[in-house]
This record gives sequence, structure tokens and C-alpha cells, in this order.
Amino acid sequence: MMPALHAGQKAQDPGDFADIGSPHITRRGKGMASGSEGGTPEHPGPEEEHEVVGGEDSDFEEPRKGKKRPAKGAGGAPSAKKAKTPGGKKGAGGRTPKPNGTATEEQAVTLFEVVKLGKSAMQSVVDEWIDSYKQDRDMALLDLIQFFIQCSGCKGVVTAEMLHNMEHSDIIRKMTEEFDEDSGDYPLIMTGPQYKRFKNNFCEFIAVLVRQCQYSIIYDQYMMDNVISLLTGLSHSQVRAFRHTSTLAAMKLMTALVNVALTLSVNLDNTQRQYESERQKAQGKRASERLEILMQKRADLQENQEEVEHMMNSIFKGVFVHRYRDSLPEIRAICMEEIGTWMRQYSDTFLADSYLKYVGWTLHDKVGEVRKMCISTLQALYCNKENAQKLELFTNRFKDRIVSMTLDKDMDVSVQAIKLVTMIMNDDILTSEDCENVYQLVYSSHRAVAQAAGEFLNKRLFQQDDSGKQLKTKRGKKRSPNTPLIRDLVQFFIESELHEHAAYLVDSLWETNEMLKDWECMTDLLLEEPGRGEEVLTDQQETALVEIMTCCIRQASEGIPPIGRASAKKVQTAREKKQIYDDKVKLTEHLIQTLPALLGKYAVDSEKVINLLCIPQYFDLDIYTTSRLEKHLDLLLKHMQDIVDKHSDQEVLEECSKSFMVLCSEDYPIHTKSMVSRSGLFDGLVQKFKLSLDTFFQEGEEADEDDVFNVTSAQKRLMEFYKCHDLSAYDLFERFMQTIKAANDKTYIPQDILVRSIACAHMDIMWRFSRLDEHDPDKNDIRTINTCVRQFLDLCSLLVEGYVDPTIQEEAFMCIVDILVVFSRQVAANPVMKPLIHHPDPITEVRLTSLLGERVFVGPEEEHQATDDEEDEANKIEALHKRRNLLAGYCKLVVYNMVNIKTAADIFKHYMRYYNDYGDIIKTTLSKARETDKVNTARTLNLALTQLFQEVKASQQPLDRASQAFLSIKELARRFSLTFGLDPVKTRQAVAEIHKEGIVFAITPLDDPNDPEGAPPCLSFLEILAEFSPKVMKQDRKTILNYLESKLRPGMINRTDDPWLPLLTYRNSLLEGEHGSKVVARGIRGHGKKGGKSPSEMAAKRKLSMEANEAFAGKTPNRPGQPLHTSTAVKRRRDPEEGSEQSSERDESEQGSEREFEHTGKPALSQGSWAQLRHADSARKGRANISYSTHGRRGRGKQMPLEPEPEQDDDSGEDDDIADFDTSDMHMGQSEM
Repeated sequence: MMPALHAGQKAQDPGDFADIGSPHITRRGKGMASGSEGGTPEHPGPEEEHEVVGGEDSDFEEPRKGKKRPAKGAGGAPSAKKAKTPGGKKGAGGRTPKPNGTATEEQAVTLFEVVKLGKSAMQSVVDEWIDSYKQDRDMALLDLIQFFIQCSGCKGVVTAEMLHNMEHSDIIRKMTEEFDEDSGDYPLIMTGPQYKRFKNNFCEFIAVLVRQCQYSIIYDQYMMDNVISLLTGLSHSQVRAFRHTSTLAAMKLMTALVNVALTLSVNLDNTQRQYESERQKAQGKRASERLEILMQKRADLQENQEEVEHMMNSIFKGVFVHRYRDSLPEIRAICMEEIGTWMRQYSDTFLADSYLKYVGWTLHDKVGEVRKMCISTLQALYCNKENAQKLELFTNRFKDRIVSMTLDKDMDVSVQAIKLVTMIMNDDILTSEDCENVYQLVYSSHRAVAQAAGEFLNKRLFQQDDSGKQLKTKRGKKRSPNTPLIRDLVQFFIESELHEHAAYLVDSLWETNEMLKDWECMTDLLLEEPGRGEEVLTDQQETALVEIMTCCIRQASEGIPPIGRASAKKVQTAREKKQIYDDKVKLTEHLIQTLPALLGKYAVDSEKVINLLCIPQYFDLDIYTTSRLEKHLDLLLKHMQDIVDKHSDQEVLEECSKSFMVLCSEDYPIHTKSMVSRSGLFDGLVQKFKLSLDTFFQEGEEADEDDVFNVTSAQKRLMEFYKCHDLSAYDLFERFMQTIKAANDKTYIPQDILVRSIACAHMDIMWRFSRLDEHDPDKNDIRTINTCVRQFLDLCSLLVEGYVDPTIQEEAFMCIVDILVVFSRQVAANPVMKPLIHHPDPITEVRLTSLLGERVFVGPEEEHQATDDEEDEANKIEALHKRRNLLAGYCKLVVYNMVNIKTAADIFKHYMRYYNDYGDIIKTTLSKARETDKVNTARTLNLALTQLFQEVKASQQPLDRASQAFLSIKELARRFSLTFGLDPVKTRQAVAEIHKEGIVFAITPLDDPNDPEGAPPCLSFLEILAEFSPKVMKQDRKTILNYLESKLRPGMINRTDDPWLPLLTYRNSLLEGEHGSKVVARGIRGHGKKGGKSPSEMAAKRKLSMEANEAFAGKTPNRPGQPLHTSTAVKRRRDPEEGSEQSSERDESEQGSEREFEHTGKPALSQGSWAQLRHADSARKGRANISYSTHGRRGRGKQMPLEPEPEQDDDSGEDDDIADFDTSDMHMGQSEM
């Protein structure tokens, strides 16, 4: 046995314990007990040892050195496996016979195929093999060895000669050489119907084999010796399939032997007890023959037990101690799973520190599945109370590690670790600090972790004390048994200092403790006065209890987790729905009667009222009528009206508005009474608002604080009810417009009043629009809405431009955006509503865009200044959130084509500078805009770049192309280029438009006013434009070059001095594709001379060139019949080095590949030197680009002839020719090789 594990040991890595239980296999000299077949005592075998290669952390071992342990056959033969194969029988090298020696159909001629198919009962399969073994154990063993080889996925065959003449290590080496390395699959990891149950069948076969052989064959010193030796050698192989399969087989073999050892142990105990009972009889009654039989039986059992223990020791030291730290996590998990089985089934031997240490060490494994398996193993041990004493030393040693695993990055491991800690908690080993670490996990966003922590918390703190006395209120009412637990829960919630997450705490405990549904207990604590011996709840405790109770009501009524904790959408079962309904009925029946009293008691406490007011939203409102509880409804409505009069807090009014909306729903019989109460409330609110607003305007500049307060308080209430109720019937729109007009007329209007007036006017329009009949709208209502919308947009547009208060500007901005989106082209689905379509006028577009520049795209200095006076980081996040909302609102107008897309240039040009804050919004806007109109979006991108270029050019005299500002524009262009993706056909026209617009901008004006002999002033823009060259299709590059040359004077194209370098760079970026395609064309076979082209291909190329030149000159090429759709893209041989690059390119996302721009933009002295510098990269990209239209896999080993290109999708632009930049009538010609 291995030495015990000490409490002070530190288990950081298995390598730290190399001196403990050093694994080696020592073959003892004593022979095994002979089986029923008649074996002889074994000669002492040589001692063998396994060395670890590459140090203690290596996962591979060298094959066993020395010879296998010789197994003796009958009569002292050297080895049973070396006996000659009987004549007339085939070995495994031919067709393997069935165990009984008869041939079968092809689908199941080997053990492997029988087990794989799984159609036969495993016991009958094993019985047939045993019959075969008794007839010829050499051939049967050969079948078994071949079975393990085939189960590993190896196609090699072990012949009888190999088994007779070769050692196991040599056989394994031979099989390794014959292993198919093209595929990494093997049966244990393969999928499909045939291999679905293979692992289970494989494990079952081994278990049944040992069980059926446990009385004779496993002791014959032949079968088990050879199997264990083979599996040990395979488990040391560097071939993953061999190592994985043999380790699983060895561990299952060990488990089966553990069951045999357990049976032997029980039989030995029974035999010993019978022997002692017989021996204690009187001399005359004692049967001497029976004593001898029992003694002999005991000796046989002891000998068999020693043999089995020796086999187990060989497997453990030969396989387990090496493979528990294998490089493959699946193998490590198998080892941990099986050692747990041994400890549970044969605890007397294996539940010891010398074995437990392996589980403890593996708790530090890097793979979550292995750690989880260790935890599962320990859970099975700790759930048995009898194991507590044996686990005491292990618990003390590894307790800290187990507690730390509750915070594991793998959530499944964390859940299981918390459950294990819950089991360990019963032994009072955990400290208060350990428990507190688990307590806080009830607030985790992962629901399984939180529920496991809730179970721990419930078991630790919320267990009822049956011995406690019955508590009573002051008036003698008995308290619920859950009262102390609810008090403890409230105190825990307060001490956790996470007062905004009561819903998380409730959800964690919801399924573990019924106290959360004890509504009477909670309301009694709030309403009843405490009795003798009870403590009065403090105000903080009452607030916490109300919040917890409200969260419990929501959970019981809806049956869904809180926001942020919900997992994948789950359909509720009929049983769950019934449970939710029953809980909802129970809480409604109780709280209908107690809620008015709670509202009356806490009417002035806004923090408690906020939670109490939302309770009616979770009621089953039919109970008001079915249970005749209308009087409680009257009390509830009266209290709600009083609360509206007393409170002006936004959250209180919002919850009150929502509850009124639910109570007034026409789905319930109580809606009539509720609507009467609501109408009375609205009449009072409207009257107060009108009166206060009239007074405010009458006073004018002399209005005092009381007048402002009266308007503000009345408007607060109206605004919150406007969100849920239609108040447009009260004709308040003109009142709101009066306030907005006054603000535009420079009359002082307090910020709060103006902001709410804008919001209420906006909601009034929305309510009017929602009332329209979709099928037959009233024309008068349409005219009224149209007038209101036009008036509202005009006034808000003026506020955006002329008002100095940023809050007012932002509110007006957002309302304009929302109105424009609602009244866009979508309303024209009904022709009658067509007059409601509104488009922003150009002045409004400019005002909205200007506000973005002032409020959204603020410089670092302004942003810093704006946040200097803010109290904490939360305010900064809130400010960023507002700016993102403004940008997203305007981007909606761009996406829905409500504004000219060119206005988005002011947004796109900030893509890089504000990437961290708004990158996702701008990127999504660009993508959606491109779906609407690729060409105009491309023009907008070019406009953004030209605007930035002009800004930099104006700030630098002369322009420095090496400056950070200029390089930032190039980087932005590169990012824009990446958004075009990898399909050049779909973006062909858009990319061409960018080049056309860019060329025109760069050479306009052609002459520099300050230097007539110099380069055009904006020529440097071509260096930026070169970033888009990789996106140009091969057949279009020459066309673009011709267009560029046509815009320049003769001689300009050949200038190489510094001001003209951008022109050279741009030309070279386009010529790169030409060079690359020519390199590929030289390797095509079947076209005459090497590097030559066929006459038809050359003619097609000349025709394309002529058509392109005509198009650039403004002519339409004459094409008889259908336009050409053929491509000279070829299927060619795939170079080994090229394969990985191209496959990775195909896997690139829609945004493109960074590698396409590795050298773009680097100036070169000449085309020749530039081509030499880029030769390798050009060839690679040329090969990748010309195959964009090639479908199917490339042939391996031969090159395919030229094929016509399959037709593209409708949006591929085949009917377009990018040569014609001035028309949209374009077509695709042949690509140039």
C-alpha cells in the first residue's frame, strides 16, 4: 500500500508528490493459483519498471522494457500463448471465426463487430467466447487481443505467428506503424448510429467477461496476464486512440476485478464464520471432514483474493498512476470516475489516503470536465456517513481547495463544488469565512450556481427549530412557524448590502424553502404589533421585508427568474403552469384583503409604497368578483388616489399608473368600477394642470416658485399617466405647444416644465395615431394628426438649433427621431394614411447632424470637462449612455432611409476615433445602409475620407504623409475596406464607385495654383485610396488604370519625384493583382507553350479591354446576344503550403482579412522593385482571388482544365461592367489571367 497522506502536505501539482507512491510494477515470484484448466505454479518472473520520458510532467511513457511475464501452460510449458496453432484454423490474420469456430454473416464476424452492433446479449457473446477459450485458448486470446486493437480504430491485424513469436511491445509497435494517420477518429469518439452505444457496449463486454470468468479463467495465469500486459503497453502508447481505448478498458477491467475481490471478501468472511462456528462445537458434534473442507475453501479463497489483488495492483501501478495525469482530459476524467467507483464499492481497501491523494491532486486540473469528475467522485463518498472518519484527513488537507472551487470559472464545476461543500458542512469543518464565501453566491447571475448556494444557505441558516415555543402577536394571534426564519432572511438581506437584488435572493431560495410562500407570516410581521418577547421591526427591516415580499409575489405569479438570470427559453410544463396558477390564487386571496391596510399604513413612505403598488399587477383579478371582495377593491382604489395626491415621486406615480392600467383592463369584470375611479382622478389632474399653467403664463416674468411648483407637480403626474393611459381626449396638446412656442420666443420656461411638455406632446400624438382604425381611418383625425405632427416637428427643430440647454436639445432631438420613424413610408401600406408620411426638411437634417457633433462626438478635453464635476463613475456611464442613444436615434433615420445617406459621412468619419464608445453602432449602421444601397454607401464612405483629408490638409502646410493624422485616415480607409467582405462580385460596383470618386477628388484641380509644374493639390489622397485596391476584381484593375491615365496629362503618369509618389503607390496597388494573376497563368496546362494563352482566351481578353475603354469614354459597347458569363478561373493543384492559408482565408468573417493589407501603401521606387518586394504575397493573393468563383474541392494531384463559371446570384452584379462609372448598365466580362 502507498503511504498515508499527511495533513500538512501541499498539493499544487502531481509532480510535487513524485516521492509518494512512485509508480512501478514489480512482478512477484509467487505463482498464481491454478484455474480449473489445470495450471502449474509459475516460475519467478523478472522485475519490471516503467520510466517516465521527459521528466515528471510528461504524459507519455516508453514501452515496457524486458520480456512479458511468462504465463505457464499445463505441464510446465514455456507459455501457453506460444503453443502452436492447431491445424486447419485461421488466426486473426485471416477472417476471424466466431468463438465457436463457425462462420457467420459478414456483419458480425469479429468480437468488435458484434459489440459495435450491440444486437446480441452481451452475456451470450461472452459465453461463446468462453466456450472457444476452453477449446483453444490461444485462438480465443488472439480474438480478444484483436478486439482491443480494432476498438482503438487500428486496421492492423495481429496474427497467430505474431502472438507466438513477438512480445507485446513489439506487437504494439507493429500496430502503431499500421495505424491510419489520415483520420484522428476512432470508435470511442466517433459519432453516428453505429457508434452511438459503442462505449456502453464496450464497457459492458469487459464487465461481463470478468464476471463470467471469475471462478476459473481469471486464475489460469494466462488470459488475465496477457490482457493486462497488452492494455498496459497500449496505455503507454503515444497514439491517442490506443491510449484512450486501453485506459478505458483497463479501468473497467479494474472495476470488474474490484467486484470480484468484494465477492471473494464476502465469501471469505462467511467461510471463516462457518469455520469458527463448526470449531466451537463440542468434540462429539464436530465434523472433522467439514472442518477440512472449510479450511481448504478458506485457503483457496485467500489465494484467489491474493491473485485478484495482485492483478489490481498491476493495473493501478501500470496504468492508473501514469494516466491520471495524461495529456488528454478524457483519459484523466476516466481515471477519476473509476477510482471513485473503487472507493465506493471496496472502501476497505481503496478508501485510504494513499488513493484519495490522486483525487485531491486532480482537483487542480486545468480542464473543467476533469475537475467536475473529481467533485462528483467526492460527492458520492461524502454522501455516505460511514466514510466520514476515513475522509477526515483528506477533508482537512483539501478543504480550502474545494471551497475555492465554488468560484470556479466553469459554472458546472462551481455548482457541483457548492453541493459538495453543502455535504461537508454537516461535519462542522467549515469556518465562518468559508461559509460567507458561499453565501454571496446566492446573488450570482448564473441560476444554477445561485440555487446551489441557496440550498447551502437554507441548510445553514433557515432550518426550523421544532423545540422553540409558539410566538403570538400582541392581540393573541399565533405566529407562523416561519416567523423566525423570515426575520433571519430579512437580516441576511440587510447585512449582504446588496439591496437592489432582492429578486436574486428570492429566486435562489425559491425551490428550497416554502417560507417564501407564507404570505400570512409576512403580512402579520408588517401589520400586527409584536407580542411578548418579540422585537419590533426597524424601519430598515420593514422596507427590506416589503421588497422581499414583493419579489416573492412576482416569482409566484409569473414563475420566471428575474432579469439577467433567465436561462434559455423554456416552455413551462402543465404541472408547472398549474403550480403557478395555484400560487397566484392563494396570494391573491390573502393580499386582496391585506393590501389596502398595508397601503394605508405606509402611505407616506415612498420607498415602501413603490413595492406595494406593484402588487395588484400580479393578482388574479377575477377573484374580486368570484369571492365577492369588491369592497376591498374600493378601498384599494381610494388608497391609490390618495397616494397620487400625496406623492410626486416619479417611481411611485409610475407604479400607480401601471396598476391602474391593469385594473382598468377590459378583460376583467372590475374594469367598470376601476375606470370610474380613474376618470375622476384624471379630471382632477387635468384641471389642476390647466389652472396652474394659466396662472404661470398670466404671471409671466413675475411667476414665483409656488407657481412653478404647481405646474411641475401637476405635469409630473400627467406625464407618468400619459405613458400608460390615453389622455388625448382632454385636448392638452395645445397647452403643451403653448409652452414650447413660448420657449422658442425666448420666454423663460423652467427646464423641467419644457422637457415634460415636449414629452407629453410627443405621447399625445402617439395616442392619437394609435386610435386610428387601420381599415377605415377617419379623414378628419388624419388631418388633425398631420397638423399636430408638422407643428411639433417645426417647433422641436427650432429647439434643437436655438436652445442653449443641452437637456432640452436632446429631448427635442429624440422626439423628432421617433416621430419620423413612426410616420415613415410604412404607414403608406394603407393609401388613406399616405398624408401622414413625413420627411425631414434639409434644415432639420443639418440641425440634427450639428447636434451630433456638439453632443456626441465631443473631444477628449470637452468630455473631461463635462465629467469633472460628476460624483462617480456611474454618472459618466450614464452620460455615455445618453450620447449613444442620440447617435443610435439618428442612425435609425439613416438605416430607414429617412435622411440623405450622405449626412452619415459625419458619423462614419469618427469610426476609428470613437471606436470604443460607438464602434458597434457605426458598424451596424454601415452594414444596414449597405444592404439598402451599396453604391451610395460607398460614396458616403469616400465622402467621409475626403472630409477628413481636407481637414488634415488645411491644418498642415505642406501635407505630411508621415504624420499621425494622415496615417489615421489610411487606417480608417483600411477598416472601411475590410467591411466589404471577401466576395468581390457582390461589392464590385460599390468598390468601383469609391475608386472613381476618389480619383476625381485626387486630381481636381489638376494644376496646383501655387505651383503650375507641381502635382495636383489632393494627389496624396490616392495613397489613402490604395487601401481599397485589394477589393478590386482582377478584370477591373486595368480598366481603373486606364480611367486614371485618361484624366491625367501625358507624362504625368511616369513622374517619380516625391510629390508624385502617391500616384505611383496607387498604380502599383492595382498592378499587383495583374502581376499576381499572370504568375498563376503560367502554370496552367493545356494552353500551348508554358505561360502562353489560347487564341480564344487572348481574343476574349482583347474584347474586354476594348469594351472597358469604350465605357470609360462614355460609349456603350455593342454586345450581340447574351453578355459573357465565362470566367477563366481554374481548378489547379493545391500547394501544401498554400492550403492552410487559403482555408484560413475562407474562414475569415465578413469583415475581410488583415493580411490583405500587410504592405499596402508602402511607396516603391519602380514597378519592378515593387513587384520583387511583393512577389510572395502577390502570388498568394493572386491564387486566392482567381479562384473566387470555383466551386467544389480542388483536385489533388492533377490540374483541371478551364471551366465555365456557374451563374451567380441576382445581386452579384454579373450584368454590370464596372468599367462604366457613369451609368448603371454594367456587365461582367472575362477575368484576365
